[in-house]
Amino acid sequence: MAPRMSSRPRSSRRSLLLGAGASLVTACSAGPRPVGNAEVRFVLEPASARVYTDERFLGAARVVAVRPVQLRAGPRRFTIVAEGYFPHDLDVELPPGLTTIRVSLRPVPP
Repeated sequence: MAPRMSSRPRSSRRSLLLGAGASLVTACSAGPRPVGNAEVRFVLEPASARVYTDERFLGAARVVAVRPVQLRAGPRRFTIVAEGYFPHDLDVELPPGLTTIRVSLRPVPP
């Protein structure tokens, strides 16, 4: 049996497929664009402090001081805690790019 020949040239079939693929990508990416990515570096006292956001552990003070945490830009609430210190909540509007946050926790009186 001989192969079936199409009435369209091959190049127009490829163009049609590429056009359909481009339409699909455009349709999938429609909607609000993300604001951007943010990086946050924390400089914390005491060194035993821990950082949380959205009830998720981000890291210990020693780690987040040298390795910035990558998050989506926008509003965030950070909670910084350490044993023997009052916790500190911080509401921040994170811009795209690198932000450094410095916090010294207050010790709980004996």
